[in-house]
Amino acid sequence: MAKQMIADQMDLLSVPTNGQAKTPRNGKATAQSMAAKQREISVSEFFSRNRHLLGFDNPRRALLTGVKEAVDNSLDACEEAGILPEIEVALEQLADDRYLMRVGDNGPGIVKGQIPNIFGKLLYGSKFHRLRMSRGQQGIGISAASMYGQLTTGKATRIISRTGPRRAAHYYEIQIDTTRNKPQIVRDDEVEWEHGKGTQVEIEMEARYQRGRQSVDEYVRQTAVANPHLTLRYTPPGGKTVVYERSTKEMPPEAQEIKPHPYGVELGVLMKMLQGTPHRTLQGFMTTEFSRVSVRVAKEICEKADLRPNSRPKSIAREESDRLFKAINATKLMRPPTDCIAPIGEALLLQSLEQNVDAEFYTSTTRPPAVYRGNPFQIEVAIAYGGAIDTEGSIALMRFANRVPLLYQPSACAITKSLIDTDWRNYKLSQSANALPSGPLVVMVHMASVWVPFTSESKDAVAHYDEITKEIRLALQECGRRVGEHIGRARREAEAVRKKDYIAQYIGHIAGALQEITGDSDRKTRELANNLKGMLERSRS
Repeated sequence: MAKQMIADQMDLLSVPTNGQAKTPRNGKATAQSMAAKQREISVSEFFSRNRHLLGFDNPRRALLTGVKEAVDNSLDACEEAGILPEIEVALEQLADDRYLMRVGDNGPGIVKGQIPNIFGKLLYGSKFHRLRMSRGQQGIGISAASMYGQLTTGKATRIISRTGPRRAAHYYEIQIDTTRNKPQIVRDDEVEWEHGKGTQVEIEMEARYQRGRQSVDEYVRQTAVANPHLTLRYTPPGGKTVVYERSTKEMPPEAQEIKPHPYGVELGVLMKMLQGTPHRTLQGFMTTEFSRVSVRVAKEICEKADLRPNSRPKSIAREESDRLFKAINATKLMRPPTDCIAPIGEALLLQSLEQNVDAEFYTSTTRPPAVYRGNPFQIEVAIAYGGAIDTEGSIALMRFANRVPLLYQPSACAITKSLIDTDWRNYKLSQSANALPSGPLVVMVHMASVWVPFTSESKDAVAHYDEITKEIRLALQECGRRVGEHIGRARREAEAVRKKDYIAQYIGHIAGALQEITGDSDRKTRELANNLKGMLERSRS
């Protein structure tokens, strides 16, 4: 009996040498059996099962997301290389639920050895660790589009890239090994290509094409509005190519990389930075690893934290790090530099809006740079009113972050909330409670930042930071006042015209009544009527 009990216990505790835990005889899991099932999950494996987090939750949105990620990469590459971007987007329907997406650019191209990693490895890129304005942030986008195409069609992503007219054009077919988050090269060739330099990507995917507000068509149109230096050629499925010509040859100002600002660093990050810094003194660490920290400010922070400026950063314990963190936030620091962001600018905003929206009145503003959590940002607003804009229903709102249209999750976005919270009745527009205003209005809101706080990995909505919503409201109010003044002036002019038209109807009667009183001839009566009409016309002008 005792031997049997011991044997039973040994069965429960045993873990075979092949790593497979025996199933306990009573069917209950043990710590050992559960441990044998645990393993590391690669990031691509995680997102392959949670692709909705990246914007691939349905076929219609997947098509838009794929185009968006490819165009974002092309624009970033062109701008970083100082090249006026020319981008081609083409969609081809292959079956009822299958489309081929093709995006090509005239950018600098991609070095051969980097092509597999860029398109076949998630969380691979150059933008995550740099504090400067860019469209991409996480290094997920285009590789996620490749993964989605692979999951839904089994087809590899096809890439052609050339770095110069005298260089070979490299052709790759790439799939992703999701268990290891590594690219699988299906084909690697040198090919003939008519373009001197640039990159072209083709992804076959399960998708659905529809027109409307959340369509590829609308994304392309809004991308042209927010990027006036871009020439974009777009061919929808079975349709004619539409060309959005650039409205300026002026490149956006180059965004400079900056160091992190102390106000935006959390305690855990600060501790990690202290352990990883090559600097031998705390003072040297503070002045070189952060922006806006001078020697004087570094000494002031050390004094408040009761730490010596010549202390070794690696020797600073958690309690001392906590004191340092509190001292940083208790010290008045200059705002971070703002040459790391590149707003569109009021003049180009107006120019672009006038080119793409047929209205009677336009206005725009660019707010001074502001800061949230140590990250500089800038808010821009442009408004078009009247003209050919639809007068029925709510206004048309275009949301942008770093020149990229945000077409999904409007209700979760700080931009939409700020627009609703603005009282547009003050500016002579109709607005119901907790709703967008109504009327012939197109509102464009752009946030430029080194790090846009998106609410999810799909980058569809801006998070609700008080500093951000405040700046958006101030910009909306400034443009709203101008719109209200225009509407008021137009209404006064219309009322004046109405009154003069009313008077004009009775000029003949007035002249006739005066003839009866004065006994003037018909000729003089006609002269009088003409004089009265002339006076009325002069008052109109």
